[in-house]
Formats: sequence, C-alpha cells, structure tokens
Amino acid sequence: MALLDGQTAVVTGGAQGLGFAIAQRFIDEGAKVVLGDVNLEATEAAASALGGSSVAAAVRCDVTDGADVDALIAAAVERFGGLDIMVNNAGITRDATMRKMTEDQFDQVISVHLKGTWNGTRKAAAIMRENKHGAIVNMSSLSGKVGLVGQTNYSAAKAGMHGFTKALGLEYARKGVTSNTISPGYIGTKMVMAIPKEVLDSKIIPQIPMGRLGKPEEVAGLVAYLASEEAAFLTGANIAINGGQHMF
Repeated sequence: MALLDGQTAVVTGGAQGLGFAIAQRFIDEGAKVVLGDVNLEATEAAASALGGSSVAAAVRCDVTDGADVDALIAAAVERFGGLDIMVNNAGITRDATMRKMTEDQFDQVISVHLKGTWNGTRKAAAIMRENKHGAIVNMSSLSGKVGLVGQTNYSAAKAGMHGFTKALGLEYARKGVTSNTISPGYIGTKMVMAIPKEVLDSKIIPQIPMGRLGKPEEVAGLVAYLASEEAAFLTGANIAINGGQHMF
C-alpha cells in the first residue's frame, strides 16, 4: 500500500518549487492534492501536470486572507471528501539590510509566513481534531535557525513558524494530530538556481559538507514521511534538511 493511500492534502504555494515537488510525491504515494497559490493560471497548469482533476485541484489563494484560506480548505473537503494533511509552504522574500528594509517589506514577509501559517492551520486543525487524525507540516528554513544578512524579516518569520509548530503540537498531541516543521537549506529550486553560478560555486556550495545543493524531491520525501502514519509519534519537531550545513 502507498504511504498516503486514500488521503487528501492541501499544499499552499503549490504551483512551483518545493510545493509542486511535495504535491507530486503525495500523489505518487496515493493522495489527492489541492494546490493553493496566488497565480491561478500557474496553479491550474501545475494541477494539470500532476495528473488532472482526478488527483489534483487548483484554487487561487492568498494565504494572508483568512477567507481565501477557508475556501481552499473547503475545496479539499468538497472535492475529495476530507482533509488529512496540511502543508503550509507558501512564502516570499523581501531581502534588504536592516538599514534599508522598509516597514512594508517587513510586514509582507511576516504576514505571508506567520499569519499565512496560522490561517492555513486554523480551519485544517479544526477538521483534523474532529476526525482525530491529521498531519500539519510547516515549511521553515535554515534562515530561521542561523540568520542571514539581509533577512531580518525572513529569519524572524521562519523562526516564529517553529514556535507556532511547538505550541500547536502541545495543543493537539492528544487529538491525533501531529505538527512538525521542516527547515531546508539550499535546495535546487528555481529561486536558488537564479543565484549567479559563480556565487553558488564559490560561496554557497563550499559551506555544504555534502558538496551539493539539495533536490526538491528529497525535501518532498521528508514531508511525505511526516504526513504519514509512519510519523504518528513525531510532533513538535524541527527537522533540518541541509546537507550538514548546520546541525541542530
């Protein structure tokens, strides 16, 4: 039997990058997936690439808008009959040094990552609590543990996501609902591959003991494990997947 056979998942930020890779792995493991993203056209294209309406659905969703997220969760229940897995993956960057960062740049990043995670979890957790079954996975970052220059907003948001995860894990530990965080390092997504090759080769990859970027599929495999019954006794954790760049 596939790892996630018969389950339904929602993945925010699912139109590309890690979100798309996670959705693909979920479907490979027998799940149905609803993708939420701000670009409906790209999200519909992603759902089609994943196998079409029998296994994937697309919903336009701004995770900072509670009504949008409620509609995303409702779509999963209406389309596929329930909700077993919630992956809060949507994210943005607005990098700038502290001296140059604007209040709007700070607010945008905090809102998408922290409020977006709260919005994504609020209704999903209520459904899971009622069913006494479910898994919530929040996508944090290496930046939330070590801090990076120009990312006071992003580092604060990603660190906050794990505090949220731990509190939720305590609240729902007896309800059959797990809550965990994943903190990837440098993964070969479109965003990372946009970094100039000379910077990757001279500054970033030398910091990684494994000597390479991570693969989106490797992150997706970890998320699939956390979403499965194999991880039913694991909650409140923050799991690093960064090739040994930082161990915590």
